Amino acid sequence: MKELSQLASIVRASTTLAIDAMFKQMKSDGVDVIGFGAGEPDFHTPDNIKEAGHAAIRDNFTCYTPTAGIPELRKAACVRLREDCGLDYAPAQIVMASGAKHALYAALHALLDPGDEVIIPAPFWVTYFEMVRMMGAVPVIVKAEESAGFKITPGQLAAAVTPRTKAVLLNNPSNPTGMVYGREELRALADVCVADDLYIVADEIYYRLVYDGRPFTSVAALGEDVKERTILINGVSKSYAMTGWRVGYAAAPEPIAKVMSNYLSHSTGAPCSIAQKAAAEALAGPQDTIEEMRKAFEQRRDHLVERMNAIPGVSCLKPEGAFYVMMNLRELLGKTIHGAVIHNADDFADAFLKHGLVATVPCTGFGAQDFVRWSYATSMENIDEGLDRLEKFLAE
Repeated sequence: MKELSQLASIVRASTTLAIDAMFKQMKSDGVDVIGFGAGEPDFHTPDNIKEAGHAAIRDNFTCYTPTAGIPELRKAACVRLREDCGLDYAPAQIVMASGAKHALYAALHALLDPGDEVIIPAPFWVTYFEMVRMMGAVPVIVKAEESAGFKITPGQLAAAVTPRTKAVLLNNPSNPTGMVYGREELRALADVCVADDLYIVADEIYYRLVYDGRPFTSVAALGEDVKERTILINGVSKSYAMTGWRVGYAAAPEPIAKVMSNYLSHSTGAPCSIAQKAAAEALAGPQDTIEEMRKAFEQRRDHLVERMNAIPGVSCLKPEGAFYVMMNLRELLGKTIHGAVIHNADDFADAFLKHGLVATVPCTGFGAQDFVRWSYATSMENIDEGLDRLEKFLAE
């Protein structure tokens, strides 16, 4: 038989799958394990949003819709971006997709040709790296050190640019670090992109989950010179506890939005019609439940960070957004814990799950092999129990 696609064959499975599979197997076997890997809120979708989905079914709104999304949903996205971020977009500049990940996939297809380079700050969400390679493009990693708050500098960005560089992929607030770039930090990075004629693919899916009274600035709000080269990626999954509804969107200059829509029309088509109706209610309806979730996450973050930094051998920065903490393992590297030598995050996560009965996400595939990610999208009781187990695991 002829060989499979070379592009498809280079794509690696998520590095988190092995730990996740072990966690699920242990749980199904009745083992008392606790998971901190969730990349989704542990809250239920608000009732008004669920009712909009029920109403869509009752009204038989179950047929194909326009590829880029139903008009009311695209308008709702425009209203939300205007009210929350001070951005003016027309519905023709909004493209709905089956989740923010899918919107990112369509955006990269619209921008990239084989051999193009995309700059990705590390630590990064594992999918960014693989998705760029799926396009036949080249991910160029720029390391953001913990000592710098997990943020890259304009000098680092400029030094990574080559004649092949097409775009910068910026996640703000960040998964996995929880860091948030402020307005002036964004402006400095955007100046490099404007000067070098680069696109900015801005994943802002966590923009409503920012803490300590810190304001959020969308990179597209820095001026027309930035907005005209920016594709915003957003959606309803994180802010509205709607991960399974699978509705995300992109906001982009109209020529780019049209290319994305054309691509989607020949691949998946529009997102589920029922989910679109629910998403329209999420974006256009009451927003009070977001603040309730945000406050709960902020309290959990404060508790987790304080306790973690009191445990000998590990440490973490206090994240400014999202719902993740990066636990630094460097003091443990080279040590033997429960018979396992800890060379990197994979070794630690494997041993911690087997002997500590806690599942975390090793950040080896996130460009940070000395860290594991904890999600605080879980109860305070689970957080305390998980940290109790960490103390016991490290002490034995």
